[in-house]
Amino acid sequence: MHNKKLTLPMKFLYLLILCFPLITFSQDDLLDEIDSNPVEDTYATAAFKGLKVVNFESTKLVAKKELTFVVAHRFGTLKNGFDTFLGLDDAVTRLNFIYGISDNFNVSISRSSFQKIYESAIKYKITKQKNNGFPVTIVGYNSILLNTALDEANLPKLEFKNRLGYTTQLLIARKINKKLSLELAPTFFHDNFVVDNNQDNSQFALGLGGRFKLTKRWSINTDYGLHLNRSSTSPFKNPLSIGFDLETGGHVFQLHFTNAQAMNTNGYLGQATGDWADGDVFFGFNLSRVF
Repeated sequence: MHNKKLTLPMKFLYLLILCFPLITFSQDDLLDEIDSNPVEDTYATAAFKGLKVVNFESTKLVAKKELTFVVAHRFGTLKNGFDTFLGLDDAVTRLNFIYGISDNFNVSISRSSFQKIYESAIKYKITKQKNNGFPVTIVGYNSILLNTALDEANLPKLEFKNRLGYTTQLLIARKINKKLSLELAPTFFHDNFVVDNNQDNSQFALGLGGRFKLTKRWSINTDYGLHLNRSSTSPFKNPLSIGFDLETGGHVFQLHFTNAQAMNTNGYLGQATGDWADGDVFFGFNLSRVF
């Protein structure tokens, strides 16, 4: 018996029969991958490395069960030169403890030598910037302060409630690329006692801030607070600040220059006294320790 040679169509048919199971399995695998949706959501990280841009809060939070202790110094004005040893003689200090209830919720308590202010605050993440998705990170910040420096001898009608102040703030940030991050901070703050009698107790401001990474460890930061209903007779200025962040083994050391000596929100937005044009600025730094 002679073997018949397979024609070209027959060869193609046999090849198709042999390959059919492989084609079927491949299709099933592809469909399984589609159904399982292996593409996970990815989020932008580290828009800011410090808990503050300069004066304004950043969108960074302390991690869950982490306690961070921040020592912040703001020296006196540089304008007086060596008469006050470049402001070192007139320094104010703020001690701040921040605890992460969760990765998205922080509580803090602080004491500042500026007006002997005690302050408690919460900071919470509302949403995160998603790559190819939601364009910004939004964080809420609320605080209440107690001004213990007000003197009853000079203010005979002073009541406890007059010592209180409040802040409500939204921090809206976007990491533009690996080097540049920007932040917008609409702010409402209220002081039950204001120095200028013509100033409304309830005040509004818009914060603008940014970070630009210079090297692997260094970045330059800046922020500005635009006060929206400041009294025409007010002696105070809008706060403008420039700073440098240095990353050192997971910690961030912040150096800055600003025309506001106060370090709480109501203070630097409502009571900035310096003027950059006159060299009336304050040097300071923030040093944090994680426990």
